Amino acid sequence: MKKFVSIFKNKEIVNRIFFTIMILFIIRIGAAITVPGVSVTSELDDALSSGNSLAIMNLLGGGALSNFSIFALGVSPYITAQIIIQLLSKDVLPALTQLSKQGEYGRKKIEMATRYLTLLLGAVQGYGIIRTMENSDYINLNLNSDFWTYAYIVTVLLAGAMLAMWLGDQITEKGLGNGISIIIFAGCVRSLPTQISTAWTKWITDRVQYGSSEMIQGGFMFALYILAMVFIVGFVVFIELARRKIPVQHAGKGGSTAPMARASFLPIKVNSAGVIPVIFAASIMSAPAIIASFISSDAANASWLTVFNYNQTMSMPWFDGSTWEMNWGLFIYLALIIAFTFFYSQMTIDPANLADNFQKNGSYIPGIRPGKETERYVGKVLNRITFIGAAALCFIAALPIVLVWANAFDGDASLAIGGTGLIIIVGVALELNSQIDGLLAGKSFEEAREGN
Repeated sequence: MKKFVSIFKNKEIVNRIFFTIMILFIIRIGAAITVPGVSVTSELDDALSSGNSLAIMNLLGGGALSNFSIFALGVSPYITAQIIIQLLSKDVLPALTQLSKQGEYGRKKIEMATRYLTLLLGAVQGYGIIRTMENSDYINLNLNSDFWTYAYIVTVLLAGAMLAMWLGDQITEKGLGNGISIIIFAGCVRSLPTQISTAWTKWITDRVQYGSSEMIQGGFMFALYILAMVFIVGFVVFIELARRKIPVQHAGKGGSTAPMARASFLPIKVNSAGVIPVIFAASIMSAPAIIASFISSDAANASWLTVFNYNQTMSMPWFDGSTWEMNWGLFIYLALIIAFTFFYSQMTIDPANLADNFQKNGSYIPGIRPGKETERYVGKVLNRITFIGAAALCFIAALPIVLVWANAFDGDASLAIGGTGLIIIVGVALELNSQIDGLLAGKSFEEAREGN
């Protein structure tokens, strides 16, 4: 409560909160405006609840795809562009690699390249979504199906994507948190009240007519459901906050004393990559359906695309002529999460750069030689704890799928707990909390300095 009061006494934080809410309000208004000339069919809601590639894009778009709105692309093209640029910057494209080492100037140049690539990918992705949804009868075009109609709709979608990206930048600069993450966070949070309401209706309201015994059983099921949700949220928070502390001493700075040795350490998060691997993996999973839509309507509806749907299984032939079911989409999704977790953790920590900075500043890890030995040691520790973080992310991402398979909710997939949305919600919420703590600490320091 004390922190809550401090927040509303801090004018800067209040202004940032208000600005962020206003931007999100604008995005929600845009998400309710269907692209002119397009009508949405009832089949779209069923498709988005099935966990296919469109459902992933709807998640990254903050739920705007459900209305095929002007913000239907959301920040997905920007995220995909970031993936490509970051991969190319890792000694693949020398020009980008050099820019990544040039500080603020290089960062601005890379960001500009990312935005240009966002325009290209947004146009391609926009056309792909139109063709995919039209071939699946999720939308109907009220205009002539010619080049200019598609160009018009793609232009509207691309303008919405660039506006969403710009609004995200405004949140980052003047609001709270990372703007792109906040937009996705808002889209994930909006489903929580509906999910709890559905659970209440299923286990409480619908059982009233069946007597007190059914009511008691339903109340127990609902309470168990809420406790399970709280437990899963607590587990995600634990993983996000868990750290491995490596002791660090500083030559000539009192580092040899016991108090200094205890106070100085290098904290490495178990999940150094945060929510980025989940978002990246979801973006990659949605790409094949978009690519297939460029080929033909038959390709867009091909059965092989089920491989990239982590909520569906594929029938595989067996030796005796029978078939068996395999969810390849789930395995691909989890493999991508693991790969991106290791990739982004290495990029965030960068043991080679860390060891070099230690050597320049006269810092060292007790018992470890400076230079290459420090680099190997930090890399080994990072790989070990990243494995734990990647396993935890996979567990949370796979949990709702496994629960649906087990028929834990009587076939109602909307009640599944865990998943990509929960990881994003918790990760972004913790980032917001950290930023607010930093702003409060800065305000307290300024007040203390003025008092002296």
